[in-house]
Amino acid sequence: MDGVPRVPEQRRPGTSAESETLRFGVLGPVRAWRGEEPLTTGSPQQRALLAALLLREGRTATAPELIDALWGEEPPSQALAAVRTYASRLRKVLGTGVLVSESGGYAVRGLADGALDLAVAQELAVEAEKARGSGDLCHARAVLRRALALWDGEVLAGVPGPYAQAQRVRLEEWRLQLVESRLDLDLEQGCHAEAVSELTALTAAHPLRERLRELLMLALYRSGRQAEALAVYADTRRLLADELGVDPRPDLQELQQRVLRADPTLAEPSAPAAEPGAVQVRPAQLPATVPDFTGRASFVRELSDVLASASGTEGRVMAVSALAGIGGVGKTTLAVHVAHAARAAFPDGQLYVDLQGAGPRAAEPETVLGSFLRALGTADSAIPDSLEERAALYRSVLDGRRVLVLLDNARDAAQVRPLLPGTAGCAALVTSRMRMVDLAGAHLVDLDVMSPDEALALFTTIVGEERVASEREAALDVVAACGFLPLAIRIAASRLAARRTWTVSVLAAKLADERRRLDELQAGDLAVKATFELGYGQLEPAQARAFRLLGLADGPDISLAAAAAVLDLPAEETEDLLESLVDTSLLESAAPGRYRFHDLVRLYARACAERDEHPPSERDAALSRLLDFYLATAAGVFAIERPGDRLVDHLEPTQYAGLEFGDRQVALDWLYSEANCLLSSARQAFGTSRLRRGVDLLWAAKDLGESGANSKQYESAALAARDAARAAGDPQAEGRARTALINVHLVAGRYDDAEDEASRAIRLAGSVGDLIPLYWASNDRGIIALIQGRNEDAEEHLLTAIEGSRDDGNAPLEASALCNLSRVHLAMGNTSDAVRLAQEGIRIYDRLGLTLRLANARYALGLAYTSAGRSSEALDELTDALGMFQVNRQRLWEGTTHFRIAQAYFAARMPAKAAQHAEQALAVGCIGGDRMRANVLTTLGQSLDALGQMDRACACWREALSLYEQTGAPESEGVRALLATMSAA
Repeated sequence: MDGVPRVPEQRRPGTSAESETLRFGVLGPVRAWRGEEPLTTGSPQQRALLAALLLREGRTATAPELIDALWGEEPPSQALAAVRTYASRLRKVLGTGVLVSESGGYAVRGLADGALDLAVAQELAVEAEKARGSGDLCHARAVLRRALALWDGEVLAGVPGPYAQAQRVRLEEWRLQLVESRLDLDLEQGCHAEAVSELTALTAAHPLRERLRELLMLALYRSGRQAEALAVYADTRRLLADELGVDPRPDLQELQQRVLRADPTLAEPSAPAAEPGAVQVRPAQLPATVPDFTGRASFVRELSDVLASASGTEGRVMAVSALAGIGGVGKTTLAVHVAHAARAAFPDGQLYVDLQGAGPRAAEPETVLGSFLRALGTADSAIPDSLEERAALYRSVLDGRRVLVLLDNARDAAQVRPLLPGTAGCAALVTSRMRMVDLAGAHLVDLDVMSPDEALALFTTIVGEERVASEREAALDVVAACGFLPLAIRIAASRLAARRTWTVSVLAAKLADERRRLDELQAGDLAVKATFELGYGQLEPAQARAFRLLGLADGPDISLAAAAAVLDLPAEETEDLLESLVDTSLLESAAPGRYRFHDLVRLYARACAERDEHPPSERDAALSRLLDFYLATAAGVFAIERPGDRLVDHLEPTQYAGLEFGDRQVALDWLYSEANCLLSSARQAFGTSRLRRGVDLLWAAKDLGESGANSKQYESAALAARDAARAAGDPQAEGRARTALINVHLVAGRYDDAEDEASRAIRLAGSVGDLIPLYWASNDRGIIALIQGRNEDAEEHLLTAIEGSRDDGNAPLEASALCNLSRVHLAMGNTSDAVRLAQEGIRIYDRLGLTLRLANARYALGLAYTSAGRSSEALDELTDALGMFQVNRQRLWEGTTHFRIAQAYFAARMPAKAAQHAEQALAVGCIGGDRMRANVLTTLGQSLDALGQMDRACACWREALSLYEQTGAPESEGVRALLATMSAA
């Protein structure tokens, strides 16, 4: 970082305790503090004197130098006296020993470490430079952020004189260099989507700064916006020619050529991104290795040798080993053991995932890649959507690193391929039931059962040498009855170890009973079932019931509270039962208070429920209690979020109580953490007598559909609910399921589909007198008609919604419809009515104490103010709405509000701010799918055009036009006109 201002150590021996507490700021207004107490620094000229002394780095400034610094070539006649007066006043404020007189001048001495903000910034800049030089990019980036945070507006703000002006120019240039360095690190770590917004604003503020243009081109290119990247170069070349009569510098020209030929090295960042302020992440995700690992010596050597080929000094290959074998043969145990032994050879981390290949819902590669990228330090906003892009970024992040990846329980080679590093020095271990002969380059290992000696050694390790030595033959009988299958041996030995009164012979006799051991012991996956049967047979009745019933739930795991509902037991008793099942290895503790089955154990538990649960109706009762638990709790969260909303009064009644929350944030945390389990429970209800409660659970959890985090899972469940209700001939359930689907389609921008669902929902609800879908769907129909430009229809639908919600006493829905009607009046040119209606909606929300819905109302009022030309008030309302959406984790609404803020700034003739917020909207995403993205691009193009970046503006408009044409949106004509105007110019 050449040109970094240097402020050397100013502390001197013998400084007073009083001076030790002094702090000064020059990276903003000139200020001083003693401890936390601000000090008066006097008139502008007095502050100019203090600044001049602070910036002289402890050296003495003569009186003529100070006079020149404060007044330049035309000082007042009493300049020397004035300097002496200023110095005397400052000395009284600062205390003795700080501002000293010597050699006819003055100096500031004896300051403590970190006393001057500029000195701190300089030290941080040096630290960042060292970190970057050592390859620790995450730390360098974090340190630069700390340095830049020290600036507080304009340097030496309000300080007069030529010296202050020169220092302002110098320090502003240095700040921009630091910003460029930090942005460069952002791009090196894959945060291109985040960087585009900031770079757009910076290039508008500093149009002739070519380095910023270069970074913007790179950020746009990595965001998949090649046309805009090239347009930035064209704008830059034209601007430089017009303003300076020169061509872009060679680096910029070279970048343009690389973008033109789609140079593959441009698309890949060199290191993973970390969240702001995070340190470099070295994942250590391997599960704990079993302390009593026994045998398998030949396999351990074989696999270790393969890993060594990747981790050796030459590091020339990426090693892949695939372990195959029947369930329970010990694939995972062996892989984890080998991986732990090899950890030192992979110092950049170890990744682990259970791919759930044996279950009905195997993990999707794109989901796993998202998890891996986050574990490697990549920011959420830098993770692309598609599988191909995530896989490419994943390989790029691992480039130059030595990471071991353990892919457990894979379904097939197709699931595994995108998850392989593909990078020299990395390695992958894969376990699967399938022998992956089609996984190119993999070292295949077929894992068989243990040898008799290994099996006996494992049994002895768990049970104890003393007990086995006296009954060796019985012990051999035990491991033989287990088919030498490691999981079966471990379960049998663990049961014996937990029962000190049993002898080995007792266990051997139990296993000799074929009724308990099953003939399928040595037949594929049934061998695993046999070993589970052994463990299940040793359970106490209460444990066995818990095992059977918990296996019925479809979710990926289950919380303690939900498990208590399934078992209809108090939480304390439930926890004791579940922990005892964990001890038997029939259940896993996923995290404190959460439990899960291995997929094969879950299947076995369900088979036991089918066979052993009496009466059989208890199976349905258990799932009914679980559904009641989720519905009652979700309804409670809904009530906290929307006090006064009558929806909760129209839901199906529940017999089992849910959780109660006193804190709104805790309630939201529950909803989002339980999303997958909750939606799984709803899906299980479809096609059963619980159908209506399952549909109502979707209604109560509708925030999941809007958040952007769970939208796809919610949509899938809502579609299944609609189809199940239609098949069951239940018009009430079908009407409500279709009402849930309306919002799903609205979020995705599928307005015709949303209108179809809404009209059908109203007809169905009307046929059975189901009140709430009538006005709820009418409200949605009003939104759809508004978006499609059918303003009269929109007004009619929304008036129906207002009337229905008032009749039902549903104030929040009334407020929502009023705010939507505000937007209709806005579209019809009735600005004053639009403002009035939005304000009326806000008054209702304020009275009810709502937050998330209040955000929607402030959003509507912000739009009305924007149209009325009241830009300042519009920005206030929209900014408040943005904060509320962020707190409530409504990511898509957050992005949509950024877009509206961009429109407000553009209306206020502040195009740089408008472009910055439009870029943030593109990075976050918006309600409305591709059509809304096109709207954002149109506004971004208009803002860039106003900033003189015509080529990039055209690139935005061309992309917007393409999206409009794909969706058949009428806005396409307006964009064509913009492009035509540009062409004519």
